[in-house]
Amino acid sequence: MRVLISGAGIAGPACAFWLHRAGAEVTVVERTAEPRPGGHAVDVRGVARTVVERMGLRETIRRRQVDERGWAMVDGTGRRLAEMPADAFGGEGIVAEIEIARGDLARILLDATPGVDYRFGDRVTAIDDRTVTFASGGTERYDVVIGADGVHSGVRELAFGPRERFVRYLGGYTAYFTVGDPGDLDHWMLMYNAPGGRVAYLRPKNGCTAKAGLSFRHPDPSYERLTRADAERLVSDRMTGAGWRIPELLAAMPGAGDFYFDSINQVRVDRWWRGRAVLLGDAGYCGSPLAGLGTSMSLVGGYVLAGELTRAADPERAFATYQDAMADYVESGLELPPGGMAMFAPMSRTAIRLRAFSTRMMTRWPSRQIAERQFSKAERITLRDYPALSAQIDEPVQHH
Repeated sequence: MRVLISGAGIAGPACAFWLHRAGAEVTVVERTAEPRPGGHAVDVRGVARTVVERMGLRETIRRRQVDERGWAMVDGTGRRLAEMPADAFGGEGIVAEIEIARGDLARILLDATPGVDYRFGDRVTAIDDRTVTFASGGTERYDVVIGADGVHSGVRELAFGPRERFVRYLGGYTAYFTVGDPGDLDHWMLMYNAPGGRVAYLRPKNGCTAKAGLSFRHPDPSYERLTRADAERLVSDRMTGAGWRIPELLAAMPGAGDFYFDSINQVRVDRWWRGRAVLLGDAGYCGSPLAGLGTSMSLVGGYVLAGELTRAADPERAFATYQDAMADYVESGLELPPGGMAMFAPMSRTAIRLRAFSTRMMTRWPSRQIAERQFSKAERITLRDYPALSAQIDEPVQHH
């Protein structure tokens, strides 16, 4: 089986790992010239932990994961208004038991797939049944084309239709970048809300650095494809005067080598396949960063899709059973937390105080029961055993 995967982030290499193990000939095409570094910390939750254990990567991830011991909401002076330790809700709270920088997890998956053909700096421009055309000018034939290329998926647009049918803008933007470690985080993620729907956070990162995030509400969805200079200007215009440590974060932003800016979106696609093309991860189902299950759904989805492709007589049957197996899990993963953007980025000081109060109450009855249902969604799937994927391997050799 010849398989083309578009996207070399998390979902694409995760699926490539399993397909290559099962004997498929796998090519991964990625539009960026090289693997994208940095990114915010992502979490491996619930059933996704079982997937990385079956991959033989749990120990590798453990060595690279961030030592993040909890989350705290602070005011402009740094005083804690609410907090939640990492071991709350069985390690499935706001900060999960396994937190790792997105770029580090992507590198681990790349290193774990040495037999896969990665082609950076190229992209799919046309899909005609089994024939795929690339921006570089060539055409090749594949049995399956997997769109694992994120919220702004090119495969989805080519095979399924315009993004407006599937992508819902949630009313805000966010920027991530690395800064110097301020020295006083004490392994905790600190989040600050300012009136006007503005949010800033700092979270620990391995080494002498920290990860900064700046998010803000905005009614206009048309700013997502800005140049870096324009994106930095927009972030500065919206965040200036918000208080806390935001001035120093804005000052560090232009020098960050891993600056990333995007809109905050949710993706829903009713049927995840068309002909020989199928969607995986954020390209087909994304709850947004607010929902917090994107990485886990990508890891689980990669395993299930690869497994079903090894079982079915034809790809379309595999795609149907893949969606059936994932449907309830994905539906729960698309649910936004109570309040959605309004709770994440309150507009008024009163709403910020209410957010702090509701967060403090999350660990107490009866609010705890509601929170437990929200955090337990990472377990809402039972993984099948696929014989073609079950060969045991040692931890892969890391290449640098």
